[in-house]
Amino acid sequence: MTDRLSTRFSACKAQGRAALITFVTAGDPDVASTGAILDALVAGGADIIELGMPFTDPMADGPAIELANLRSLGSGTKTKDILAIAADFRTRHPETPLVLMGYANTMLARGSDWFADQCRTAGVDGVICVDIPPEEDAEIGPALRAAGVHLVRLATPTTDAARLPAVLNGASGFLYHVSVAGITGKQQAAQVAVEQAVAKLKAATDLPVAVGFGVRTPDQAAAIGRVADGVVVGSAIVDIIGSHGAHAAPFVEEFVGSLSAALLTPHRETAA
Repeated sequence: MTDRLSTRFSACKAQGRAALITFVTAGDPDVASTGAILDALVAGGADIIELGMPFTDPMADGPAIELANLRSLGSGTKTKDILAIAADFRTRHPETPLVLMGYANTMLARGSDWFADQCRTAGVDGVICVDIPPEEDAEIGPALRAAGVHLVRLATPTTDAARLPAVLNGASGFLYHVSVAGITGKQQAAQVAVEQAVAKLKAATDLPVAVGFGVRTPDQAAAIGRVADGVVVGSAIVDIIGSHGAHAAPFVEEFVGSLSAALLTPHRETAA
């Protein structure tokens, strides 16, 4: 199995920049529109894509992504549709890493082995399960690893030195640093706090460290990109989809293009 995540992070590092990781919810505004939105992410310069699995109780998500989940579920999105979206994406974009992000209820409804096998078959590179802590790794970790699918773990501002080894044990692909102790959306961590957290995490692991939650503008992305290996932007893109619905793709591409250009700035300065 080609390790697309490692390949992509290495390529971005060679270019002197952080990877741009973008998030959208599968089936938002409907299944038929999701493919074009994913294509727009790639066209705009997204390096890695997180595809959200809609859930009725997305406890880590703020209003924008909650509404996206409701739009998706309201249009009838099922797990089989999400996997089909992923498989179709893989056919069109064989090199772009795709990570499913969601909650245990959705992922484990038919068992971890079934879910892991479906991820492998669809060409999914990694999984972020928000509500399965490392202490309960047995619920999903062994099945994903056996299928060759990365289990991406979350670290937060409250992950102290005593707990960090448990978070890192069994983690792969990259480490996702949740920059605020709260939900996704408009709240943003102070840059100095991000820099301190990233330094702590990079001292503890060789995994790429990506930072998300509250990153909404090119300037914010560029600042975080100077210290992190990846920058995650989700709610700001989901807001665009909420505003434009099935016609969102060109607007998404334009916004993602602005984020991608901002992350290239440090590289240009180094090259100059």
